[in-house]
Amino acid sequence: MPRWGTPLSVAMTNCGPLGWYSDKEKGYRYEARHPVTGRPWPPIPRLLTDLWRQLAADAAEPEACLVNWYGPKARMGMHRDADEQDLTAPVISVSLGDDAWFRLGGLDRRDASRRMVLRSGDVVVLGGEARLAYHGIDRIVPGTSDLLGASGRINLTLRRVTAPDRCSRHAR
Repeated sequence: MPRWGTPLSVAMTNCGPLGWYSDKEKGYRYEARHPVTGRPWPPIPRLLTDLWRQLAADAAEPEACLVNWYGPKARMGMHRDADEQDLTAPVISVSLGDDAWFRLGGLDRRDASRRMVLRSGDVVVLGGEARLAYHGIDRIVPGTSDLLGASGRINLTLRRVTAPDRCSRHAR
């Protein structure tokens, strides 16, 4: 985490032209290469880019897919996805594995929030007015899915990072 250097409770990696990364020195940002290996991130799987096209047909292609692994005790505090240049494109999230208690709030951290269960296969789209809503994972419910062969959850989060070129916005 920026400033303190405390590790997040989720393990993460990325795929796509850009990967989301955070460290104590430089904070949150997108990088074109893995910070340790120096190699480009692997491409976003076609199944996920097809899903993006179905759910975000008017948005430019996603450039980042953050892959978060939540172990049985992992959580993600309330936050909003605001590190991208293009805030008009939605954030699309796919849940795999154990159930998770998801919290969705408003545009201000102090706004009321509601809690709901995300099950394996659920897809959440934060777009339009909800694009900058605060959200987080309160906890995982271990043993609610056998998809991964062990307790835990994978979350795949697709994002458009850079502002699209107006001429190529719909080019695919």
